[in-house]
Amino acid sequence: MSTRSVTFQGTPLTLVGNAIEVGTPAPAFSVLDNELKSVAQDILPGNVTVILTVPSLDTPVCDTEVRRFNREAAQLSDDVQILCISADLPFAQARWCGAAGIDRVQTLSDHLQMSFGTAYGVQIKELRLLTRAVFVVDRESRVEYIQIVPEITDEPDYGAVLSAIKTIV
Repeated sequence: MSTRSVTFQGTPLTLVGNAIEVGTPAPAFSVLDNELKSVAQDILPGNVTVILTVPSLDTPVCDTEVRRFNREAAQLSDDVQILCISADLPFAQARWCGAAGIDRVQTLSDHLQMSFGTAYGVQIKELRLLTRAVFVVDRESRVEYIQIVPEITDEPDYGAVLSAIKTIV
C-alpha cells in the first residue's frame, strides 16, 4: 500500500490504497450502480473507459466536471464509456443525474466498500471520500493515462484527458 497526498484548499490530505501506474492492468474493483446492483471491472474490456473520481457530485467543482465530460462524450467515439465514481450514495447520484440531465456519464458509488478507492489509490483517509482523478483504460483493460489532481478544488486538465482518449481510440 502506498501513501501520497493531495490538498483541499491548501491543507494536505492523505491518499491511501494501491498506487497504480500507466501500462499496468486495471485493478479489480466492485462498486454499486444507481439501482444498488454490483458493478465490477468486467465492464471495462472492449471499450475505452474514462473513469472520473470525484469527492461528491453535490459540490460545484464536481458538478462542473461531470457536466463537462457529459458534453464532451457527444464528440467521442461510441466505444468510449465514461464512468464517474464517488462515495455518494447511489440514490443521491441518481437524483443528481436526473436534475443535471446527465445521460452520457454513468455514475457509480464506492460508498460501501471503498473498493475502487483502495484499488486505485484515490481514497482520502481523513474524509473517506475519493479524490479528484481521471483514469483512461484501453480496450484490453490496461491503464493508459492517469491524472491525480493535486488540489481537489481544481478541475482536471480536460485537454490532456481528451488528448489521451483520442490517442487510444
